[in-house]
Amino acid sequence: MSAPPGGRAPGPGLWRWTAPHPDWRPAAPGSSGDWDRDVGCVAHAAPGAFVFVDPLVTDDAFWRWADAAVAGRPVHVHTTIRWHRRSRDAVVARYGATRSGARGDDPPPGARRVPVRGHGETPLWLEAPRALVCGDALIGDGRGGLRLCPASWLERDRTVDGLRDALRAATAGLEPAIVLPAHGDPVPDDAAGALRRALA
Repeated sequence: MSAPPGGRAPGPGLWRWTAPHPDWRPAAPGSSGDWDRDVGCVAHAAPGAFVFVDPLVTDDAFWRWADAAVAGRPVHVHTTIRWHRRSRDAVVARYGATRSGARGDDPPPGARRVPVRGHGETPLWLEAPRALVCGDALIGDGRGGLRLCPASWLERDRTVDGLRDALRAATAGLEPAIVLPAHGDPVPDDAAGALRRALA
């Protein structure tokens, strides 16, 4: 199966694409709006369903790819963090999909929630490709690794140290082969080491 428009296949049955977010506006470095215009989205052919994570659909070419990829299978949509709803409702309507996040249905076999307690984020672990799909808590560092999101992205009294502790607890025991953040590049090389370094 070919990759979706604007994307690639980092592993068998695993696809990632980027799309320009319609709400993006330029912002000063370090501000809560300091993120790239193009955001990452993931799809995975899990054993029990075709899974979309934080999908953003911007054109008909993507729907044609998705229709062929889904091919009549059950569909599930996972939202990592509430402002990543993006095209969730459109995917649910088109395919009669179930959905998960912090709440909702359980993910299908081959996928499970990784809740980051106290920070409103629920990454998804994809078992077969050993892929960790993140929302905002972990982002690409621009050098092939990972870093925690800026403090300005956190709500109210949440701190970077608190986020680090919560992520450390949530990901304990995981050895990802690839980490797929919504912001920044995927980390396919020494992903488990990159995760440990980001949380050290």
